[in-house]
Amino acid sequence: MTATEVTGQELTERVLVEVGRLVRRGMLDAIPDGEPHTWLYRLVRAYPSRPGKAIRPSLCLATCRAFGGTDDDVLPVAVAIEMLHNAFLIHDDVADGSRLRRGRPTLVAEHGDALALNAGDALAVLANQVLRRHCRSLDDRLADRVYAEFDTMALRTLEGQATELGWRRDNVVDLAAEDYLDLIMHKTCWYTTIHPLRVGAVVGSRGGADLRPMVRFGFHLGAAFQIRDDVLNLVGDEAVYGKERDGDLYEGKRTLMLIHLMGHVRGRDRTTVAAYLEAGREGRSEEMVAEIRHLMEVHGSIRFASDYGAGIASAALDAFDDAFSSVPPSSDTEFIRSLVPYMIGRDL
Repeated sequence: MTATEVTGQELTERVLVEVGRLVRRGMLDAIPDGEPHTWLYRLVRAYPSRPGKAIRPSLCLATCRAFGGTDDDVLPVAVAIEMLHNAFLIHDDVADGSRLRRGRPTLVAEHGDALALNAGDALAVLANQVLRRHCRSLDDRLADRVYAEFDTMALRTLEGQATELGWRRDNVVDLAAEDYLDLIMHKTCWYTTIHPLRVGAVVGSRGGADLRPMVRFGFHLGAAFQIRDDVLNLVGDEAVYGKERDGDLYEGKRTLMLIHLMGHVRGRDRTTVAAYLEAGREGRSEEMVAEIRHLMEVHGSIRFASDYGAGIASAALDAFDDAFSSVPPSSDTEFIRSLVPYMIGRDL
């Protein structure tokens, strides 16, 4: 590893940690501490209290500064983004039956579906409160732009979630890599990268920035992030990764690896994969999941996904140059660019 790469990685990790602390404090300050504490607000505070990657708020803040804004201009927006992200995580954990989140039990594992869903709803409402409060300080035209960006992001995310859940419920198997990319464009990229980039540029430039290049860059950056996340679910250290290893396999998620496997198995292996897909989460034993993982290794599905992610990341670097061509180089643009190798190089 070269000195430049080390510097880039150190910059990325330092910014993510600093923004994570700042935004975590902002989230917790925005959550009431009254009653019913035991059944609502204690649960609402759970995920915001657990350190996350802070990629979304970091992107929002850095992009705003790159386009001429300040932290005061956009910090509450970044806090609202991260609060909504935590609300989505709670709902995802309920939908997926997940047991581990950021190294600790999920809300659904500890408190059941009903209380977890209610806490997720509350976080979404509180995120909207934070956003509305801040937008009162903006001029009406700019506030409307920010609201519109949030509405678009939320709808795209829900569309992606519905598609993923529908594929699993209806056991859709006729899928290709292009279908996966279309799914994560909606489910992951809009709220992980595209929206933080766009809303940061809108606020920083006071509505003057061309947002179209942000979609291309955000898509490739977000896709690199999601592919790496999917690979880590199979090969990562659970203590570092923070979620259940093989959780995606138990859930039957149509990851790039599973789509690749479905397209390459034949004969007895194809019968094994078909039985796994039809079983449903409750019917997928540890032995069955281990066999699917083995088949992914035999057929090169994990290597395929890793190589595919590297190609996506390369395209992200080209898209970055276009997205930030109108602003001068700075530590903020350096950080944003450094996220590309970070996305595909996160620890196993």
